Amino acid sequence: EVQLVESGGGLVQAGGSLRLSCAASGFTFDDYVIGWFRQAPGTEREGVSCIRRSDGTTYYEDSVKGRFTISSDNAKNTIYLQMNSLKPEDTAVYYCAAANGILVRLWGVLYDYWGQGAQVTVSS
Repeated sequence: EVQLVESGGGLVQAGGSLRLSCAASGFTFDDYVIGWFRQAPGTEREGVSCIRRSDGTTYYEDSVKGRFTISSDNAKNTIYLQMNSLKPEDTAVYYCAAANGILVRLWGVLYDYWGQGAQVTVSS
């Protein structure tokens, strides 16, 4: 059974940091691109960042470049999203997702499996 489990969300003040984790199981991790997406109330889901596990290639949306860092722990089958200099507009439910393939892009249709989400709230 494929599982993606997010953890590490919470409440933080503007300017603070949080690290999200996505623990994956049930599939061959190296064959996938793992992405982070987020959705705020009343808005559409948007891509944040993704990483190709096989060679570490990463991609970031402009809104988070320079503030967020995606990384992979191969031994633990876990992807991390380090979020620094958080802003109130970063408040959302954050989801990790897995896409079988090589395209390092945040097109939702590419992603086959999704986690349950983790709430991130940034207060002003």
